[in-house]
Amino acid sequence: MNSVQPPSRLLLGPGPSMVNPRVYAALSRPLVGHLDPYFLTVLDEVQDGLRTIFGTRNAMTLPISGTGSAGMETCFANLVEDGDEVVIVAAGVFGGRMCDVAARLGARVERVDVEWGRVVGPAEVEAAIGRCRKVKLVAVVHAETSTGAWQPLHEISRIAHEADALFLVDCVTSLGGCPVDVDDLVIDAAYSGTQKCLSCPPGLAPVTMSERAMEAVRARKTKPRSWYLDLGLLGAYFGQQRLYHHTAPISMIYALAEAVAVVLDEGLEHRYVRHERNHHALMAGLACLGIYGAAQEGHRLWMLNSVTIPEGIDEAALRKRLLLDHGIEIGAGLGPLAGKVWRIGLMGESSRPANVRRLLLALESELRREGRAVPAGRAIEAADHVYSEKG
Repeated sequence: MNSVQPPSRLLLGPGPSMVNPRVYAALSRPLVGHLDPYFLTVLDEVQDGLRTIFGTRNAMTLPISGTGSAGMETCFANLVEDGDEVVIVAAGVFGGRMCDVAARLGARVERVDVEWGRVVGPAEVEAAIGRCRKVKLVAVVHAETSTGAWQPLHEISRIAHEADALFLVDCVTSLGGCPVDVDDLVIDAAYSGTQKCLSCPPGLAPVTMSERAMEAVRARKTKPRSWYLDLGLLGAYFGQQRLYHHTAPISMIYALAEAVAVVLDEGLEHRYVRHERNHHALMAGLACLGIYGAAQEGHRLWMLNSVTIPEGIDEAALRKRLLLDHGIEIGAGLGPLAGKVWRIGLMGESSRPANVRRLLLALESELRREGRAVPAGRAIEAADHVYSEKG
């Protein structure tokens, strides 16, 4: 068998994102045991760093061994029991996945369906809660990767807590790219993934649970259906007891430790400004090519840009040429948006002015190849104007 030699790609899809060389280097460090004092120190540092990025002081903040979907299952498996009523905003693929996971765990799901690309209204959440006898949990995806829409959280949090429900948020695409502010928003449970704005390879799912959420876990009538994701057992390893649960993915924890350090070295506020600026530059450049934002105006993600495909374009063929001829990956639309939008990720290490310019040049070239009359260099000029205005 030949050694692994992947091609060089610029990852501008919905994930994974580009990885900092410091993180790649950390992956190659020598293994120690998962109970080695050195590794436990690294684990403590990772947990502290994740608290800072989540904006929380929650003791139960940890990296789950598994991708972001494992973080989703962790939260639902620990908070939901048979017959519990849960309200879930389904405004895209991942809101729908929440509904599936909760139902498999025995919950009675009150689903709030929202048109893909739109944001939910507070009244819709209130109405769903009103259809329940006693709602246990209200859940929403903060940054819906399938649509590029940014769901507002303040009002949903207030409504959930007025109903004495727990508030659960999917932060897979938002963590490290825009403010999450778990404590300020009174989010009881949140999960993310490493491969988006944290710019670490996929394989870990940061999770944080408030004390109120942990009280609900401890008050369960039955054990969580997942042994592997049982926070009572995991907490005994990630807490002071250090009781063996499973062999932690040591190299991935090294990588996450370095990725967290990269984020904190840059500074969260500076990082958020960078993501916002590159989003606006990209959208300005794309407009010159006849490509516009697809998500609801005023609620478009900085990190994941869902954009319309010009009419008459074979979008799959163009994406393939971007990948094979230009070395650039962007994402296709999903569900009802399939064939209608492209999803362009500017997450973490991928969110750089040079990457914005490279993509705009490649798209201009490919649209000209399609016979489109696009003005030469205008997209780059528009992007550069944003950069000069925003400093």
